[in-house]
Amino acid sequence: MRTGCVVGCVAGATLLLAGCGGNQNTLDPAGPPERRIVHLWWWMFGGSAIGFAVIVGLLGLGWMRRTRPGLPGGGGDRAATAIVVVLGVAVPIVVLTILFVYSDIFVLRSVAAPRKASTQLTVKVIGRQWFWEVRYPGTSAATANEIHIPVGARVNVVGTSDDVIHSFWVPQLNRKIDLIPGRTNRVLLQADRTGRFRGNCVEFCGLQHAHMGVLVFAEPPARFQAWLRNEAKPARTPTTALQRSGREIFDSQACSGCHTIRGTSARGTNGPDLTHLETRQTLAALAIPNRRADLERWIRDPQHVKPGSKMPGLELTKPELRDLMAYLESLR
Repeated sequence: MRTGCVVGCVAGATLLLAGCGGNQNTLDPAGPPERRIVHLWWWMFGGSAIGFAVIVGLLGLGWMRRTRPGLPGGGGDRAATAIVVVLGVAVPIVVLTILFVYSDIFVLRSVAAPRKASTQLTVKVIGRQWFWEVRYPGTSAATANEIHIPVGARVNVVGTSDDVIHSFWVPQLNRKIDLIPGRTNRVLLQADRTGRFRGNCVEFCGLQHAHMGVLVFAEPPARFQAWLRNEAKPARTPTTALQRSGREIFDSQACSGCHTIRGTSARGTNGPDLTHLETRQTLAALAIPNRRADLERWIRDPQHVKPGSKMPGLELTKPELRDLMAYLESLR
């Protein structure tokens, strides 16, 4: 029995600590908006801890003096009433008023939807089952599941949904926003250090809701601009016989009906834009890494990797798969 209790306590502590670590740690802010949220959280936690300690202390004092009349140090009903009024009414009113003013003036206003004039970059994010379509208005750049932003820049993320309600949240950068079909919501992303910050859909949106991740890459401005210029370009023209054969296979199969490759006849809109597929680190909304073996597995049997996804399996011969892979790996 004692061993079971110990195991249960260890498991519970592990679960609690798991929620505070990793690259989705809300208490490890990477930008000003999230830092304000974290400060408010610590103030509320501290106030709650003090209040809890006072209550536990009074309960303990009452239990220890349960057989003795009166209060410690004397005093009758008037003293008891004063304690109840001060600790039970006056102190909570003062504390809650301070927290309300602090949260309204210093926190809510700093994390509110940004005005376009106050930001240096706008990114459009469209939630879809089950990936994130990412576009940079003013350019032809389009990608999926990976958002690049320059360090220090105030980025206006404009979000909507193409099917059901999704919710976009990058815990280390700011609060979450709901993405609703037919509407747009906005959130400010601002990172004050370089890094890779993971986010997720946090509104249940179907079978693969848990595998709908997003990465935000905060980069030095020069590196971001180089990435954006490359993403805005059309796809490279195949240079080898294998790549040319792979492009023909892409056009003749269901690929071109679902995906866009800018600069080609592929204009599908059901799946992610693949113009610069090889610049991405992940596939299937972070479900698998973007490596040759994983990409081949994804093409052969996507329902095994991500059940319920709209990606159909392709019954390709080994030579066809080899040629298709050669073409996809050229999309840089």
